[in-house]
Amino acid sequence: MASGSTADDAGAKLQILKDALYDEMRQHGSEARPFSQKDLNDLNIIPNNDVNLLLSVVQRLCDDKLLVGIANHHAGMAWRWRSREEAKKYTSLPNDEAVMVYSIIDEAGADGIWNRTIKNKLNMHEAVVKNCIKFLETKGYIASMKNVEHPNKKMYIKATLRPSERATGGPWFTEGELDTAFISELEGIVFEYIKTKSAYRGSQPHAGGAASSAGATKAPKKGAVTAGETTARGTKRSATEISNDDAPTAATRTANGSTTTTTTTKSRAVFLPMPAGYKHYPTVAEIAKFIHDTGITNNTTLGESDIQQLVDVLSYDGLIERVRVGRRRGYRVARAVKQDTVPFHKRQKEREAGVGLDLPLVPGAEPLGSGLTEAPCGRCPVFELCEEGGPVSPSNCVYFLQWLELEEPPKAVAANVANPP
Repeated sequence: MASGSTADDAGAKLQILKDALYDEMRQHGSEARPFSQKDLNDLNIIPNNDVNLLLSVVQRLCDDKLLVGIANHHAGMAWRWRSREEAKKYTSLPNDEAVMVYSIIDEAGADGIWNRTIKNKLNMHEAVVKNCIKFLETKGYIASMKNVEHPNKKMYIKATLRPSERATGGPWFTEGELDTAFISELEGIVFEYIKTKSAYRGSQPHAGGAASSAGATKAPKKGAVTAGETTARGTKRSATEISNDDAPTAATRTANGSTTTTTTTKSRAVFLPMPAGYKHYPTVAEIAKFIHDTGITNNTTLGESDIQQLVDVLSYDGLIERVRVGRRRGYRVARAVKQDTVPFHKRQKEREAGVGLDLPLVPGAEPLGSGLTEAPCGRCPVFELCEEGGPVSPSNCVYFLQWLELEEPPKAVAANVANPP
């Protein structure tokens, strides 16, 4: 009787120490924190730091699946605690094979794991692995998932976990597919926000229209002297005798006989860059707040890191530029004067209405060109097929007609084209 009561007392003592140690571990770290033997002794649960007693308590916790043993490179053997709900799942599994399969899926975390990787790591027969996976899916412990990095692989994850952004691709993927329409729309919105915050609307005068026919005169440009002028070659003239590059002027005689000069100009709306020293260029945090406040992403939550990716794409495309003023890092639109004053979303609506279908719908100014890109041959989509006698040839090129704004090719050009053999 004495020996039996002693065993009962020892078992009750272990149970008390086990519960106390488990509760202290939960209070002093998350499930991801590894506890070494020294860490467990520092919790002051085991009397006199008795190593044998500590090992007995830890073994009890491991048997109940409340602790997981891991190999720590710095402190040797270590343990992590597991929630009681999760421990019940382990203890409810029918055999060791199911425990091992579920354990390796648990260790994979939010990234998931390939079924073939499970088979190779556990060195199990494929049929056994399939049966265990089927059982775990039936119990609702695991679920299949798609990984954008490996779309053709069958991946599994714990049912209580949400796949990581690395696996799902983050907000830019929908059901494992890259959502290009969503990305393009957001890029346009971000670009318009940066454009309106880093430049201001103004007008730019330029010469336009003809001066009145009565008394209209043109002043010499850049100090050029015409043959009819009396100024000797090589002689300096006064500033009043030299005009600038302004628009043509028209002389008008008033009622009292005096003559006034008016300039015929037209102005166009443009975006003008902010003056030097401007300090309020939009930052990524401000752009993210704007996207969040407008609610244009519906149920998709975008963080600053996601907005930073969009901003980086616009920067790499040469549409915006990074500006650093003190410690503030903002962004401004590139080539502000060349930007379209009509918002990008309005251009999209025009396209939907059938207006401007022949023009590319991309944010930003027209790309810099050259003589080659301006000529039809430099951007011809069927350049490789162009030859005399073929479906496309220089003599019947429709792109030349559009470029030259002619209804038919000039006869002189057509006469110089060799006849097909």
